[in-house]
Amino acid sequence: HERDISHSSVERAIGPDTTITLDFALNRLAGVVEKLVIYPENMLKNMNKFRGLVMSQRVLLALTQAGVSREDSYRLVQRNAMKVWEQGKDFLEELLADAEVRAALTEEQIREKFDLGYHTKHVDTIFKRVFG
Repeated sequence: HERDISHSSVERAIGPDTTITLDFALNRLAGVVEKLVIYPENMLKNMNKFRGLVMSQRVLLALTQAGVSREDSYRLVQRNAMKVWEQGKDFLEELLADAEVRAALTEEQIREKFDLGYHTKHVDTIFKRVFG
C-alpha cells in the first residue's frame, strides 16, 4: 500500500487534540462527581412509582429461560405490565396471580426477580478493583 503525505497533518494533530479533549472531559467529570449529591430515599421512591415495572426485563428473561417462547414471554409480561400502567396495580402481585406465569415460574422465582440487591451485588468488588 502506497501512501502520500496528504493526511499527515491530520495524523499529527489527532493525538494531541484527542488527549487534550480527554483531559478536559475527565476534569469536568471529576468536578461533577465531587459535587454529586445522592438521595437514596428519593431514588427508591422514584422506582416504587412504577410499582415493579422496572423489573419486567428480568421477568421476561426468566420466562424465556424457563422454556416459554420469546413471543409468549413478551405477551405475558406485557399483559401484566399494562394492568399496572392502566389500573395502578402492583406488577409482582399481578404476576403471582397469573396462571400462565405461574405455570412457568414458582412464586420464589418470581419474587427473586424483584430483589434490588441483584443490581448492586458486585459493587464492593468493583470498588476494590478501582480503589484497591
